[in-house]
Amino acid sequence: QVHVVESGGTLVQPGGSLRLSCVASTSIFSIYSMGWYRQASGKQRELVATITSGGTTNYADSVKGRFTISRDNAKNTLYLQMNSLKPEDTAVYYCNDLSDLLRRGSWGQGTQVTVSS
Repeated sequence: QVHVVESGGTLVQPGGSLRLSCVASTSIFSIYSMGWYRQASGKQRELVATITSGGTTNYADSVKGRFTISRDNAKNTLYLQMNSLKPEDTAVYYCNDLSDLLRRGSWGQGTQVTVSS
């Protein structure tokens, strides 16, 4: 079973920055197209950023220009650099491959990001 663990979430003031990390316990991490998702309280989970195995990135309009997704395949790690944070970015953040082959429906606890003054 593959373990996927997110970290880096915390309370931050509006306008601040955070970097989230996600480590996957698989030796073939590099072949997966990966994504960062978030779920705000009372809302559906949404996909905010993706990165292919080749490094091509894409972003939801709500985070474009503020968030940067990246990966370090040698460390089996996915990152999300979040700048200019807004209160509406408050959510639990998760990572997964885009086909849900790693987590297979078990999304775990994610990492909580709270943007508030």
